[in-house]
Amino acid sequence: MSDYYFNIKTKRPEEIYQNVFEYFKDDQIIKYSTSKSMMKIQEKITLRALEIIKIQPKDLILDAGSGCGFSSIVLRELGFNVVSLDIIRHLLNYYQLPEMNPVLADICLTPFRDETFGAIISISALQWIYSDSNMEKDLNNLIISFHRILKPNGKVIFQFYPKTNLIMEKIGSTFKKKDFFEGNFIIDNIKSPKKRKIFLFLKKKIQN
Repeated sequence: MSDYYFNIKTKRPEEIYQNVFEYFKDDQIIKYSTSKSMMKIQEKITLRALEIIKIQPKDLILDAGSGCGFSSIVLRELGFNVVSLDIIRHLLNYYQLPEMNPVLADICLTPFRDETFGAIISISALQWIYSDSNMEKDLNNLIISFHRILKPNGKVIFQFYPKTNLIMEKIGSTFKKKDFFEGNFIIDNIKSPKKRKIFLFLKKKIQN
């Protein structure tokens, strides 16, 4: 672990605010949704996630924690059928994109039927679900929910920003302990904290 050890000292929004509702409101929604740099970053991350996950356009994809839809727009332009899901109504409807089939819901308790999606992509949302050990229940609910709505052999990829190695390892061990998925972390630019991107790529296990 020492070759990519990290421990970010500055406080992040998920540490400062009690929940995502307190952070994403009013001016912050406008600032986030109109940021050209954020749009470009999300597009680049989404394209990289697609390289890793290797899915076909025929697959129905859930963009979990979609925000205002930056990743959903990229997926749609590439020919994928996508459903955008977020818990913040004003973010989800900011660009008024009905073709993204926006759904207002918690990604830990998704409202979809069993085996609906071929894949799930989640960009920059997991750190809101789990940033300390008090949130393990939420992470377990997410694991159960994602396993339920994925088709057999379905895939899921998270890109997220853990604050420390310990948090990243705890997320990995929680998925492993639940034994619903198999997979690994993929870390780009491992020795460059500014450029480093962390992905968790998983495949659904078929339960006997």
